This record gives sequence, structure tokens and C-alpha cells, in this order.
Amino acid sequence: MLRAMSALVCLTLSAIVTPPVLADTPLFSGDGYRIALYRSPTPAHVEPAQTLDTAQLQQLLQNTPAPVLIDVYRRTWLHGRFIDTEAHANLPGSHWLANTGDGELSADWAAYFQKHLQRLSADDRQRPLVFYCRSDCWLSWNAVKRAARLGYTRLYWYRDGIDAWEAAGLPLSAATPEVFP
Repeated sequence: MLRAMSALVCLTLSAIVTPPVLADTPLFSGDGYRIALYRSPTPAHVEPAQTLDTAQLQQLLQNTPAPVLIDVYRRTWLHGRFIDTEAHANLPGSHWLANTGDGELSADWAAYFQKHLQRLSADDRQRPLVFYCRSDCWLSWNAVKRAARLGYTRLYWYRDGIDAWEAAGLPLSAATPEVFP
């Protein structure tokens, strides 16, 4: 009886902490972007990018030209401005294109992504671009796919992102999103 009650309590608590995913809730859009449960286990690779671990990223950063680091972590956008609900830090030298990893982007957010990629790459579609967010985050996976569709060809995915960088004892820098629009 005690075992049954304990199991019931655990089941009830897990339902409160983790909302159930309905079987009919789509995870991907018709275009192949992840549109739900962004913070969940990700695949090992995303086509057509090369997946990097921390040591590989550190080596890549030694190249000339250095790759452009692009953080796509989400930030609340309300009444025409980003809302600083919590401090955010990213890899030194990064550019924060907030909210551009969402699976579905409005025309304004898609233009924001495209405009900043053009500027950051000096409109060079061969310029190496490294996309990241946090570990187990589909936002950077989506951003890689979106950049490929825009014609960028030297794409890298730092799959474990900020969490892995920080776990390696490497420095982070205070971050501010690039200006929207």
C-alpha cells in the first residue's frame, strides 16, 4: 500500500512539473523547423552544418577569418523592445540574434535574421558562421537550417552551446541583442 501511494505521489508530481505532450501536438513545421519543445534532446547533427564540441570551436576561432559567432537565445519582445527579464551572457565576441531560432518567424523577424547575417558576414555567403544557444536547444538547430536556406555554405553548430562553454571554465560576456528591426 505504501509503495502504491509513493508511486501515485511521484506520478502526480511529475504531471505537475512536466506538462504532458499531446500526441497530436506537432513538433516540426511543414518546412522542417522545430516548432515545439525547444529545450529537449537534440540530434547529433544538423544538415548541412558541421557539429562542433568546445575544443573544435576553440580551434576554429584561431582561423583567419575567424568565424562569426551567433547566439540565438530567446528574449521576450514586448511593445517594440526587448524585455530584460534576466541577465544573459554569451561567448566573447558573439552577436546575439535573439528569437531567430524559433521554428516559425514573422516576416519582420526573418528580415532581422537575414539583415544581420548579411551585415555580420559582409554579405559573404562563404564566411564561416557558428550558431549556438544552450545545450539541448533546438533554436540553434533551426537557425542553421534557416541560414542554409539563405545560401550560407560554411555553417557550424555548437550543439552544447553556452552550457558546455561555461562547464569548460571558459569566460562569458554580458550580452545585448542586436538591434531589431
